[in-house]
Amino acid sequence: MTRLILIRHGQTVWHSDGVERAEGRAEVDLDEVGVQQARATAARLKDWDISAVCSSPLKRAMSTATILAARRGLTVQPEAGLIDIDYGRWQGMTHPQARADDPKLYELWLRRPHQVTFPGGEGLAEVRKRAVNAIQTLVPRHDRQTVVLVSHKVVIKVLLCHFLGLDDTYFWRFQQSFCAINVVEADGGSATVHLLNDACHIERAA
Repeated sequence: MTRLILIRHGQTVWHSDGVERAEGRAEVDLDEVGVQQARATAARLKDWDISAVCSSPLKRAMSTATILAARRGLTVQPEAGLIDIDYGRWQGMTHPQARADDPKLYELWLRRPHQVTFPGGEGLAEVRKRAVNAIQTLVPRHDRQTVVLVSHKVVIKVLLCHFLGLDDTYFWRFQQSFCAINVVEADGGSATVHLLNDACHIERAA
């Protein structure tokens, strides 16, 4: 059994104004709030016996993971399977901009996200396949250990669907706040979710 601590990266400069943008594969820095969120998360995890810290290779995730790993003298291990969804043409767009670009696709994304493939990008099924493959590789490598995985909202949400035996039609049923903690215990064939979207450490630090 492996304990997985899934953590979304901290707030970025693209969210500093409170407007949500589709970051996707863009290389975006954490803002100062995001750095403080990562530090608060590192403090929250101080009593956990963590063996490894893995991360999406994107800068915002790696920066968050580096803050978490530094407290323990660990080196962050990049994991390509945890990279964010490719939003294609919608990368960098706000919700109003995406709606204006393709109203029908935007409405489909809100109602039936599993049926959407972003123009020039990918869909949830592709994200789920590579993320699950990454987990299936990591779990036996870290048997009886605790591993931190820093990733992105979309990736974590589809992984939670996977762990709970749900398909991607349930994608919008989960929230993932910046630097929220999710705890899952997994082995080769089953998983138990112990904690979901816990951001109380961020609220206390605010």
